[in-house]
Amino acid sequence: MKHGLTAMALAALLNLSPILCPAALAQQQQPPVPDAPTPQARPPLTGADGSPITPGKGVGTEQEEPTSSSAAPAPSSQAPPAQTNDEVQTTPPEQPAPGEGIEALSRLHITVNFVEVPVTVKDSKGKLVAGLTFRDFKVFENNTREPLSLFTVDPAPLSIAFVIDQSLTSDVMAKVNNSLGAIQGALAPYDELSVFSYSNGYHEWTGFTGAQSTRVPAVLALAKAIGTEELAPVPSGPLSGCNIRENGNCVDPNLQPGRSAGSSAGVITIPKEIHTLNDAILAAAKELSTRPKGRRRIIYVISDGKESGSKATFKEVLRYLETNEIAVYGTAVGTSALWGEGYISRFHLPFTMYDNILYNYTAATGGTLDSERGTNGIEKSYAKIAEEARTQYTLGYYSHEPFIDGKYRKIEVRVDRPDVDVKSKTGYYPSGQDTR
Repeated sequence: MKHGLTAMALAALLNLSPILCPAALAQQQQPPVPDAPTPQARPPLTGADGSPITPGKGVGTEQEEPTSSSAAPAPSSQAPPAQTNDEVQTTPPEQPAPGEGIEALSRLHITVNFVEVPVTVKDSKGKLVAGLTFRDFKVFENNTREPLSLFTVDPAPLSIAFVIDQSLTSDVMAKVNNSLGAIQGALAPYDELSVFSYSNGYHEWTGFTGAQSTRVPAVLALAKAIGTEELAPVPSGPLSGCNIRENGNCVDPNLQPGRSAGSSAGVITIPKEIHTLNDAILAAAKELSTRPKGRRRIIYVISDGKESGSKATFKEVLRYLETNEIAVYGTAVGTSALWGEGYISRFHLPFTMYDNILYNYTAATGGTLDSERGTNGIEKSYAKIAEEARTQYTLGYYSHEPFIDGKYRKIEVRVDRPDVDVKSKTGYYPSGQDTR
Protein backbone atom coordinates (compact mmCIF):
# COMPACT_ATOMS: atom_id res chain seq x y z
CA MET A 1 0.00 0.00 0.00
CA LYS A 2 2.86 2.32 0.83
CA HIS A 3 4.64 1.58 -2.45
CA GLY A 4 1.41 2.37 -4.38
CA LEU A 5 1.05 5.83 -2.81
CA THR A 6 4.69 6.60 -3.55
CA ALA A 7 4.26 5.68 -7.23
CA MET A 8 1.19 7.89 -7.61
CA ALA A 9 2.95 10.84 -6.01
CA LEU A 10 5.93 10.37 -8.31
CA ALA A 11 3.70 10.25 -11.38
CA ALA A 12 1.93 13.46 -10.37
CA LEU A 13 5.29 15.15 -9.82
CA LEU A 14 6.44 14.11 -13.28
CA ASN A 15 3.23 15.51 -14.90
CA LEU A 16 3.66 18.92 -13.19
CA SER A 17 7.28 19.17 -14.15
CA PRO A 18 6.60 21.17 -17.36
CA ILE A 19 4.62 23.77 -15.42
CA LEU A 20 7.34 24.17 -12.93
CA CYS A 21 9.92 24.70 -15.75
CA PRO A 22 10.95 28.36 -15.76
CA ALA A 23 10.86 28.67 -19.59
CA ALA A 24 7.46 27.09 -19.85
CA LEU A 25 6.16 29.15 -16.98
CA ALA A 26 7.34 32.40 -18.60
CA GLN A 27 5.80 31.39 -21.93
CA GLN A 28 2.42 30.74 -20.33
CA GLN A 29 2.42 34.00 -18.33
CA GLN A 30 3.34 36.27 -21.36
CA PRO A 31 0.10 37.71 -22.97
CA PRO A 32 -0.31 37.34 -26.73
CA VAL A 33 0.75 40.40 -28.79
CA PRO A 34 -2.18 41.66 -31.00
CA ASP A 35 -1.71 42.49 -34.68
CA ALA A 36 -1.39 46.12 -35.80
CA PRO A 37 -4.78 47.76 -36.64
CA THR A 38 -5.85 47.74 -40.28
CA PRO A 39 -6.13 51.27 -41.86
CA GLN A 40 -9.80 52.31 -41.97
CA ALA A 41 -11.37 54.62 -44.61
CA ARG A 42 -12.66 57.95 -43.28
CA PRO A 43 -16.43 58.34 -43.35
CA PRO A 44 -17.69 60.69 -46.08
CA LEU A 45 -18.50 64.27 -45.16
CA THR A 46 -22.22 65.01 -45.03
CA GLY A 47 -24.31 68.11 -44.56
CA ALA A 48 -27.00 68.77 -42.02
CA ASP A 49 -29.58 67.04 -44.20
CA GLY A 50 -27.39 64.00 -44.81
CA SER A 51 -26.41 64.93 -48.39
CA PRO A 52 -22.72 64.37 -49.31
CA ILE A 53 -20.23 67.24 -49.41
CA THR A 54 -17.87 67.27 -52.38
CA PRO A 55 -14.65 69.31 -51.89
CA GLY A 56 -14.74 72.31 -54.19
CA LYS A 57 -18.41 71.80 -55.08
CA GLY A 58 -20.25 72.04 -51.80
CA VAL A 59 -23.32 70.12 -50.71
CA GLY A 60 -24.95 68.06 -53.45
CA THR A 61 -24.98 64.76 -55.23
CA GLU A 62 -21.56 63.40 -56.02
CA GLN A 63 -20.93 62.92 -59.70
CA GLU A 64 -18.49 60.41 -61.10
CA GLU A 65 -15.56 61.81 -62.96
CA PRO A 66 -15.41 60.85 -66.62
CA THR A 67 -12.83 58.23 -67.43
CA SER A 68 -11.52 60.20 -70.38
CA SER A 69 -11.94 63.59 -71.98
CA SER A 70 -13.83 62.05 -74.89
CA ALA A 71 -16.54 60.76 -72.55
CA ALA A 72 -17.59 64.23 -71.32
CA PRO A 73 -21.29 64.75 -72.03
CA ALA A 74 -22.37 67.59 -74.27
CA PRO A 75 -24.75 70.29 -72.95
CA SER A 76 -28.34 69.06 -73.20
CA SER A 77 -29.84 72.51 -73.71
CA GLN A 78 -27.54 73.80 -76.41
CA ALA A 79 -29.33 76.08 -78.85
CA PRO A 80 -29.67 74.79 -82.42
CA PRO A 81 -27.47 76.41 -85.06
CA ALA A 82 -28.80 79.53 -86.76
CA GLN A 83 -30.33 79.32 -90.22
CA THR A 84 -30.46 81.66 -93.14
CA ASN A 85 -33.63 83.54 -93.93
CA ASP A 86 -34.51 81.51 -97.02
CA GLU A 87 -33.50 78.10 -95.70
CA VAL A 88 -36.33 75.70 -94.96
CA GLN A 89 -35.97 74.06 -91.56
CA THR A 90 -35.42 70.35 -92.08
CA THR A 91 -34.68 69.31 -88.49
CA PRO A 92 -38.08 68.91 -86.83
CA PRO A 93 -38.54 70.64 -83.48
CA GLU A 94 -39.92 68.91 -80.44
CA GLN A 95 -43.51 67.98 -81.31
CA PRO A 96 -45.25 66.58 -78.22
CA ALA A 97 -47.98 64.01 -78.54
CA PRO A 98 -51.56 65.31 -78.81
CA GLY A 99 -52.71 66.59 -75.45
CA GLU A 100 -49.18 67.02 -74.07
CA GLY A 101 -48.04 70.14 -75.90
CA ILE A 102 -48.74 72.66 -73.18
CA GLU A 103 -47.44 70.35 -70.45
CA ALA A 104 -44.14 70.10 -72.33
CA LEU A 105 -43.54 73.80 -71.76
CA SER A 106 -43.42 73.29 -68.00
CA ARG A 107 -41.07 70.28 -68.32
CA LEU A 108 -38.35 72.08 -70.26
CA HIS A 109 -35.11 72.52 -68.29
CA ILE A 110 -32.88 74.99 -70.09
CA THR A 111 -29.91 77.20 -69.35
CA VAL A 112 -30.54 79.78 -72.04
CA ASN A 113 -33.51 81.99 -72.85
CA PHE A 114 -36.45 80.00 -74.15
CA VAL A 115 -39.06 82.15 -75.90
CA GLU A 116 -42.67 81.03 -76.33
CA VAL A 117 -44.63 82.71 -79.15
CA PRO A 118 -48.37 82.04 -79.59
CA VAL A 119 -49.39 82.74 -83.19
CA THR A 120 -52.81 83.24 -84.80
CA VAL A 121 -53.15 82.77 -88.56
CA LYS A 122 -56.25 83.94 -90.45
CA ASP A 123 -57.15 83.97 -94.12
CA SER A 124 -58.43 86.93 -96.15
CA LYS A 125 -61.98 86.35 -94.82
CA GLY A 126 -60.92 86.45 -91.17
CA LYS A 127 -61.24 82.70 -90.56
CA LEU A 128 -58.64 80.70 -88.66
CA VAL A 129 -56.21 78.73 -90.84
CA ALA A 130 -55.63 75.18 -89.60
CA GLY A 131 -53.33 72.38 -90.74
CA LEU A 132 -50.04 74.29 -90.81
CA THR A 133 -46.78 72.54 -89.87
CA PHE A 134 -43.50 73.82 -88.48
CA ARG A 135 -42.13 74.08 -92.03
CA ASP A 136 -44.62 76.87 -92.75
CA PHE A 137 -43.31 79.17 -89.99
CA LYS A 138 -40.24 81.35 -89.78
CA VAL A 139 -39.42 83.28 -86.63
CA PHE A 140 -37.03 86.23 -86.55
CA GLU A 141 -35.65 87.88 -83.44
CA ASN A 142 -33.87 91.18 -84.04
CA ASN A 143 -33.82 90.31 -87.77
CA THR A 144 -32.07 86.97 -87.14
CA ARG A 145 -33.71 83.69 -88.11
CA GLU A 146 -34.29 81.43 -85.11
CA PRO A 147 -34.77 77.67 -85.67
CA LEU A 148 -37.83 76.29 -83.93
CA SER A 149 -37.25 74.02 -80.96
CA LEU A 150 -40.92 73.44 -80.06
CA PHE A 151 -44.09 73.31 -82.12
CA THR A 152 -47.55 72.35 -80.89
CA VAL A 153 -51.18 73.02 -81.76
CA ASP A 154 -52.71 71.72 -78.54
CA PRO A 155 -55.31 74.02 -76.95
CA ALA A 156 -54.08 75.84 -73.89
CA PRO A 157 -56.04 76.46 -70.69
CA LEU A 158 -56.88 80.14 -70.32
CA SER A 159 -56.34 82.48 -67.39
CA ILE A 160 -58.45 85.51 -68.31
CA ALA A 161 -58.74 88.78 -66.41
CA PHE A 162 -61.91 90.56 -67.56
CA VAL A 163 -61.77 94.36 -67.39
CA ILE A 164 -65.13 96.14 -67.73
CA ASP A 165 -65.38 99.85 -68.52
CA GLN A 166 -67.99 101.49 -66.27
CA SER A 167 -67.42 104.99 -67.69
CA LEU A 168 -69.45 104.17 -70.81
CA THR A 169 -72.60 106.09 -71.58
CA SER A 170 -75.78 104.66 -70.08
CA ASP A 171 -77.14 103.27 -73.37
CA VAL A 172 -73.88 101.44 -74.19
CA MET A 173 -73.48 100.32 -70.58
CA ALA A 174 -76.92 98.67 -70.71
CA LYS A 175 -75.84 96.57 -73.70
CA VAL A 176 -72.67 95.53 -71.93
CA ASN A 177 -74.61 94.58 -68.79
CA ASN A 178 -76.96 92.38 -70.80
CA SER A 179 -74.04 90.58 -72.48
CA LEU A 180 -72.07 89.70 -69.34
CA GLY A 181 -74.03 86.48 -68.85
CA ALA A 182 -72.46 85.05 -72.03
CA ILE A 183 -68.91 85.25 -70.67
CA GLN A 184 -69.16 82.01 -68.72
CA GLY A 185 -70.53 80.13 -71.73
CA ALA A 186 -67.41 80.97 -73.77
CA LEU A 187 -65.03 79.31 -71.28
CA ALA A 188 -64.16 75.69 -70.51
CA PRO A 189 -64.16 74.01 -67.08
CA TYR A 190 -60.35 74.07 -66.93
CA ASP A 191 -60.23 77.84 -67.55
CA GLU A 192 -60.15 80.45 -64.81
CA LEU A 193 -61.07 84.13 -64.65
CA SER A 194 -60.96 87.24 -62.51
CA VAL A 195 -63.11 90.37 -62.88
CA PHE A 196 -62.02 94.02 -62.76
CA SER A 197 -63.85 97.25 -63.51
CA TYR A 198 -62.76 100.86 -63.82
CA SER A 199 -64.08 104.38 -64.19
CA ASN A 200 -62.29 106.87 -61.96
CA GLY A 201 -59.94 104.23 -60.58
CA TYR A 202 -60.16 100.45 -60.78
CA HIS A 203 -61.81 97.81 -58.61
CA GLU A 204 -61.10 94.07 -58.37
CA TRP A 205 -64.31 92.14 -57.84
CA THR A 206 -62.73 88.70 -57.51
CA GLY A 207 -59.41 86.95 -57.86
CA PHE A 208 -58.95 83.96 -60.12
CA THR A 209 -61.66 81.37 -59.74
CA GLY A 210 -62.96 78.47 -61.82
CA ALA A 211 -64.65 79.62 -65.00
CA GLN A 212 -67.67 77.35 -64.43
CA SER A 213 -68.07 77.97 -60.71
CA THR A 214 -71.35 79.29 -59.32
CA ARG A 215 -69.51 82.34 -58.03
CA VAL A 216 -68.96 83.82 -61.49
CA PRO A 217 -72.59 84.89 -62.24
CA ALA A 218 -72.85 86.61 -58.86
CA VAL A 219 -69.60 88.49 -59.41
CA LEU A 220 -70.60 89.59 -62.92
CA ALA A 221 -73.91 90.85 -61.53
CA LEU A 222 -72.02 93.01 -59.03
CA ALA A 223 -69.80 94.40 -61.82
CA LYS A 224 -72.78 95.91 -63.65
CA ALA A 225 -73.09 99.71 -63.57
CA ILE A 226 -75.47 102.44 -64.67
CA GLY A 227 -72.96 104.31 -66.80
CA THR A 228 -72.66 108.03 -67.37
CA GLU A 229 -74.79 110.63 -69.10
CA GLU A 230 -73.27 112.23 -72.17
CA LEU A 231 -74.24 115.90 -71.86
CA ALA A 232 -73.19 118.69 -74.18
CA PRO A 233 -71.63 121.61 -72.28
CA VAL A 234 -73.34 125.01 -72.62
CA PRO A 235 -70.68 127.75 -72.59
CA SER A 236 -73.07 130.71 -72.86
CA GLY A 237 -76.70 131.73 -72.53
CA PRO A 238 -79.17 131.59 -69.66
CA LEU A 239 -78.24 127.97 -68.87
CA SER A 240 -74.49 128.50 -68.82
CA GLY A 241 -74.25 129.50 -65.16
CA CYS A 242 -76.23 130.48 -62.13
CA ASN A 243 -78.50 133.29 -63.37
CA ILE A 244 -81.15 133.02 -60.65
CA ARG A 245 -79.70 134.38 -57.46
CA GLU A 246 -80.93 135.35 -54.01
CA ASN A 247 -78.82 137.61 -51.81
CA GLY A 248 -75.88 136.99 -54.11
CA ASN A 249 -76.10 133.19 -53.89
CA CYS A 250 -77.46 130.56 -56.29
CA VAL A 251 -81.02 129.49 -55.63
CA ASP A 252 -80.12 125.97 -56.73
CA PRO A 253 -77.26 124.75 -54.49
CA ASN A 254 -76.15 122.33 -57.22
CA LEU A 255 -75.06 125.27 -59.38
CA GLN A 256 -71.98 127.21 -58.38
CA PRO A 257 -70.28 130.06 -60.21
CA GLY A 258 -67.17 129.16 -62.10
CA ARG A 259 -65.74 125.80 -63.12
CA SER A 260 -68.18 123.43 -64.84
CA ALA A 261 -71.28 125.47 -63.92
CA GLY A 262 -69.90 128.64 -65.47
CA SER A 263 -69.72 132.11 -64.05
CA SER A 264 -71.63 135.35 -64.24
CA ALA A 265 -69.38 136.38 -67.13
CA GLY A 266 -70.59 133.41 -69.19
CA VAL A 267 -67.21 131.61 -69.17
CA ILE A 268 -67.37 127.83 -68.62
CA THR A 269 -64.60 125.37 -67.95
CA ILE A 270 -65.43 121.94 -69.31
CA PRO A 271 -64.42 119.22 -66.80
CA LYS A 272 -61.96 116.56 -67.88
CA GLU A 273 -63.13 113.05 -68.54
CA ILE A 274 -61.61 110.31 -66.37
CA HIS A 275 -61.00 106.87 -67.89
CA THR A 276 -58.26 105.03 -65.97
CA LEU A 277 -57.77 102.22 -68.48
CA ASN A 278 -53.98 102.01 -68.00
CA ASP A 279 -54.30 101.51 -64.26
CA ALA A 280 -56.94 98.82 -64.69
CA ILE A 281 -54.85 96.86 -67.21
CA LEU A 282 -51.79 97.09 -64.97
CA ALA A 283 -53.75 95.78 -61.97
CA ALA A 284 -55.06 92.86 -64.02
CA ALA A 285 -51.55 92.15 -65.33
CA LYS A 286 -50.13 91.97 -61.82
CA GLU A 287 -52.77 89.42 -60.91
CA LEU A 288 -52.03 87.41 -64.08
CA SER A 289 -48.28 87.36 -63.49
CA THR A 290 -48.82 84.95 -60.58
CA ARG A 291 -50.47 82.28 -62.74
CA PRO A 292 -48.36 79.15 -63.43
CA LYS A 293 -46.55 78.35 -66.65
CA GLY A 294 -48.45 76.41 -69.26
CA ARG A 295 -51.55 78.63 -69.05
CA ARG A 296 -52.37 81.30 -71.62
CA ARG A 297 -52.37 84.66 -69.83
CA ILE A 298 -54.99 87.00 -71.29
CA ILE A 299 -56.54 90.35 -70.38
CA TYR A 300 -59.97 90.84 -71.97
CA VAL A 301 -61.16 94.47 -72.01
CA ILE A 302 -64.74 95.56 -72.76
CA SER A 303 -64.43 99.29 -73.38
CA ASP A 304 -64.47 102.17 -75.83
CA GLY A 305 -60.69 102.45 -75.34
CA LYS A 306 -60.60 105.97 -73.90
CA GLU A 307 -57.74 106.73 -71.54
CA SER A 308 -57.35 109.75 -69.28
CA GLY A 309 -56.25 110.27 -65.72
CA SER A 310 -54.25 107.07 -65.09
CA LYS A 311 -51.14 107.12 -62.94
CA ALA A 312 -49.42 104.52 -65.12
CA THR A 313 -48.33 105.41 -68.64
CA PHE A 314 -48.87 103.31 -71.75
CA LYS A 315 -45.16 102.49 -72.10
CA GLU A 316 -44.89 101.32 -68.50
CA VAL A 317 -47.91 99.05 -68.74
CA LEU A 318 -46.87 97.66 -72.14
CA ARG A 319 -43.42 96.78 -70.85
CA TYR A 320 -44.96 94.89 -67.93
CA LEU A 321 -47.19 92.96 -70.33
CA GLU A 322 -44.32 92.06 -72.65
CA THR A 323 -42.14 90.96 -69.74
CA ASN A 324 -44.77 88.62 -68.26
CA GLU A 325 -46.07 87.11 -71.55
CA ILE A 326 -49.56 88.62 -71.29
CA ALA A 327 -51.76 89.24 -74.34
CA VAL A 328 -54.56 91.82 -74.46
CA TYR A 329 -57.81 91.10 -76.28
CA GLY A 330 -60.83 93.32 -76.35
CA THR A 331 -64.30 94.20 -77.62
CA ALA A 332 -64.63 97.83 -78.64
CA VAL A 333 -68.04 99.34 -77.94
CA GLY A 334 -69.56 102.81 -78.09
CA THR A 335 -68.01 105.38 -80.38
CA SER A 336 -64.95 103.19 -81.02
CA ALA A 337 -67.22 100.59 -82.68
CA LEU A 338 -68.72 103.05 -85.20
CA TRP A 339 -67.67 102.75 -88.82
CA GLY A 340 -65.08 105.37 -89.73
CA GLU A 341 -64.96 106.98 -86.32
CA GLY A 342 -63.64 103.79 -84.77
CA TYR A 343 -60.64 103.85 -87.12
CA ILE A 344 -59.91 107.55 -86.64
CA SER A 345 -60.04 107.18 -82.86
CA ARG A 346 -56.92 105.02 -82.98
CA PHE A 347 -54.79 108.06 -83.80
CA HIS A 348 -53.75 110.24 -80.90
CA LEU A 349 -53.35 114.00 -81.07
CA PRO A 350 -50.78 115.51 -78.71
CA PHE A 351 -52.07 117.12 -75.49
CA THR A 352 -55.46 115.46 -75.87
CA MET A 353 -57.17 112.42 -74.37
CA TYR A 354 -56.60 109.02 -75.96
CA ASP A 355 -59.81 108.15 -77.81
CA ASN A 356 -58.89 104.48 -78.31
CA ILE A 357 -55.64 103.26 -76.77
CA LEU A 358 -56.96 99.71 -76.52
CA TYR A 359 -56.00 99.01 -80.13
CA ASN A 360 -52.34 99.75 -79.34
CA TYR A 361 -52.35 97.19 -76.55
CA THR A 362 -53.84 94.42 -78.70
CA ALA A 363 -51.54 95.09 -81.67
CA ALA A 364 -48.36 95.02 -79.56
CA THR A 365 -49.18 91.87 -77.55
CA GLY A 366 -50.62 89.74 -80.36
CA GLY A 367 -54.27 90.03 -79.33
CA THR A 368 -57.40 90.91 -81.29
CA LEU A 369 -59.79 93.85 -81.00
CA ASP A 370 -63.34 93.18 -82.13
CA SER A 371 -65.81 96.04 -82.69
CA GLU A 372 -69.45 95.40 -81.83
CA ARG A 373 -72.40 97.74 -81.40
CA GLY A 374 -75.28 95.46 -80.29
CA THR A 375 -75.76 93.07 -77.41
CA ASN A 376 -75.85 90.03 -79.68
CA GLY A 377 -72.58 90.99 -81.35
CA ILE A 378 -70.87 91.58 -78.00
CA GLU A 379 -71.95 88.14 -76.79
CA LYS A 380 -70.62 86.47 -79.94
CA SER A 381 -67.29 88.29 -79.62
CA TYR A 382 -66.66 86.59 -76.26
CA ALA A 383 -66.87 83.11 -77.76
CA LYS A 384 -64.99 84.09 -80.93
CA ILE A 385 -62.02 85.61 -79.18
CA ALA A 386 -61.87 82.85 -76.55
CA GLU A 387 -61.73 80.25 -79.33
CA GLU A 388 -59.03 82.22 -81.11
CA ALA A 389 -56.88 82.49 -77.99
CA ARG A 390 -57.26 78.79 -77.25
CA THR A 391 -56.46 77.38 -80.72
CA GLN A 392 -53.21 79.16 -81.47
CA TYR A 393 -50.00 77.72 -82.88
CA THR A 394 -47.40 77.66 -80.11
CA LEU A 395 -43.83 78.16 -81.32
CA GLY A 396 -40.72 77.96 -79.15
CA TYR A 397 -37.09 78.74 -79.83
CA TYR A 398 -33.80 79.48 -78.04
CA SER A 399 -32.78 83.11 -78.26
CA HIS A 400 -29.33 83.92 -79.63
CA GLU A 401 -29.15 87.09 -77.56
CA PRO A 402 -27.24 87.32 -74.25
CA PHE A 403 -28.65 85.61 -71.19
CA ILE A 404 -30.50 88.57 -69.64
CA ASP A 405 -29.55 92.05 -70.80
CA GLY A 406 -32.85 93.85 -70.15
CA LYS A 407 -33.09 95.13 -73.73
CA TYR A 408 -36.17 94.94 -75.93
CA ARG A 409 -36.12 92.14 -78.51
CA LYS A 410 -38.22 92.44 -81.63
CA ILE A 411 -40.07 89.37 -82.93
CA GLU A 412 -41.44 88.79 -86.42
CA VAL A 413 -43.29 85.63 -87.48
CA ARG A 414 -43.75 84.80 -91.18
CA VAL A 415 -45.89 82.11 -92.77
CA ASP A 416 -45.16 80.70 -96.22
CA ARG A 417 -48.77 80.94 -97.36
CA PRO A 418 -50.36 83.58 -99.61
CA ASP A 419 -53.09 85.92 -98.37
CA VAL A 420 -52.81 85.15 -94.67
CA ASP A 421 -52.82 87.47 -91.68
CA VAL A 422 -50.31 86.53 -88.97
CA LYS A 423 -50.77 87.92 -85.46
CA SER A 424 -48.24 87.48 -82.68
CA LYS A 425 -46.50 89.63 -80.13
CA THR A 426 -44.14 92.14 -81.69
CA GLY A 427 -41.44 91.70 -79.06
CA TYR A 428 -40.61 91.09 -75.43
CA TYR A 429 -38.29 92.00 -72.59
CA PRO A 430 -36.25 89.10 -71.13
CA SER A 431 -36.67 88.24 -67.48
CA GLY A 432 -35.64 85.58 -64.99
CA GLN A 433 -38.89 83.73 -65.68
CA ASP A 434 -37.59 82.76 -69.12
CA THR A 435 -34.79 80.65 -67.62
CA ARG A 436 -36.61 77.49 -66.53
